[in-house]
Amino acid sequence: MRLNLREIIEVPGGSVPFECELDTEGLDFPSVLAYRGKPHAEGRVYNEAGVLHLEGTLRAEMTCVCDRCGDAFDSVKETALSAVIVEEENEEYPEYFALDGNDLDLDEVLSTSFILDMETKFLCREDCKGLCPGCGKNLNLGPCGCRKQIDPRFAVLEQLLDKE
Repeated sequence: MRLNLREIIEVPGGSVPFECELDTEGLDFPSVLAYRGKPHAEGRVYNEAGVLHLEGTLRAEMTCVCDRCGDAFDSVKETALSAVIVEEENEEYPEYFALDGNDLDLDEVLSTSFILDMETKFLCREDCKGLCPGCGKNLNLGPCGCRKQIDPRFAVLEQLLDKE
């Protein structure tokens, strides 16, 4: 989506609201199985003392797979949007977004902000216990029947206990 900012570029205090849906085509993450609808964004671009700022929120509902136990779970990701808009690209400030004439490529700002804010680890819950390294049982469902693994540094001491 392109957002025309012609009316506020030269008007300090001016603002342009936006509300749109983001296409999920380029938003591929290994732990995201599916999006339960297109991510929804809303906010505004405003001129503060001659500098254009974008602020708002982006909300995405997803079905993810837990990185510890492998179970699928539903998740809602809310990303706070905050960006500075400049007239021309500046290699000194790569985090700024450039206008194309009077237009802002809103999809680029939204997708970049969403990708940079995405978690590196997806967990079904914060205290997920994961899988047993021996038998592969999901430890969230209860303990497994495996014998507790001994630290290999203490294996020699265990041999002493076995002799008695």
